[in-house]
Amino acid sequence: MRAARLAGPKHFEILETDAPVAADGQCLIRLERVSVCGSDCRHGFQIHPEEHYPMPIGMPCHELAGTIVESRTDEYHEGQRVIVIPPRGSGGLVEYLASDTDRMILLPDEGPLDEWVMCQPSGTVLYSCQQMPNILGKNVVVMGQGSIGLSFAMITSRQGASSVTVVDPLDYRLEKSKQFGSTHRINPNKENIYEAIAEITGGVGPDVVVEAAGYPDSFNDCFRVVRQFGTIIVFGIQADDIVPIEHNLIMERQPRMIGTTGARSGDPTSQIKHMVALRQRGWCEPANLITHRMDFPDVQKAYVMYDQQQDEVIKVVINLEN
Repeated sequence: MRAARLAGPKHFEILETDAPVAADGQCLIRLERVSVCGSDCRHGFQIHPEEHYPMPIGMPCHELAGTIVESRTDEYHEGQRVIVIPPRGSGGLVEYLASDTDRMILLPDEGPLDEWVMCQPSGTVLYSCQQMPNILGKNVVVMGQGSIGLSFAMITSRQGASSVTVVDPLDYRLEKSKQFGSTHRINPNKENIYEAIAEITGGVGPDVVVEAAGYPDSFNDCFRVVRQFGTIIVFGIQADDIVPIEHNLIMERQPRMIGTTGARSGDPTSQIKHMVALRQRGWCEPANLITHRMDFPDVQKAYVMYDQQQDEVIKVVINLEN
């Protein structure tokens, strides 16, 4: 089968390798659409020590959708379409993947797979939103408007938040957020975010602040703007294991801070299944995240585009069939 891997720093190679074999209780899936995630670029695609290369085949990529071509289970059958979460230590830049059923999400028969695969990132955000207090009529601020931050804007606005203020230094992302339900937009390079958020919230501060950017400055900004006894939802993955926090802000604001990672919740699929159902009934449209579509030979271009934020990229979907 055709596959890709990082052969050197920020350099993909496409190669031929053996297709996996499904064991009892597994399905063999022909992957058709995969999407580039910010965490893939910020970690796997970054420069690592020379001895780390070549990296494992298929990595880094974990947003995947395809069709079952062999089922050794009673739960699924050939021809069904699924989102699949690859096992830890493996990736989805491959034509075929063998998977256990507890890492698969059944998809409807209708509609393009490149649109349905967007339920994977938005589903992980849905898990984080489920950890929030009731936000009906409350003020929400989202730090970062990549695909994850936009998904937070989409879901919290539909949960009935009174205001959904988004913060991002890229104007095209702020403009995109209008489509996802933001009520206020702040570019921190152009205005004082503390003064702007204070004005929006009547000087009180937001009830919930979401860190969806993954930078020390935006992380600390959550403590600076949150209202006293408010909630901070942490989603963004920091580049370093240890991130300094202004201690006096914690003591002054006394917020409740919740780290949220659906993939490590013990149930990595339920929230994605729920997002699929919500999209199917028209409650939300994660597919609006897609800005670019490319073919398998363009994998290098796709990751560089995402890594360098070129051409107003939000989400790239790669067609593994071409």
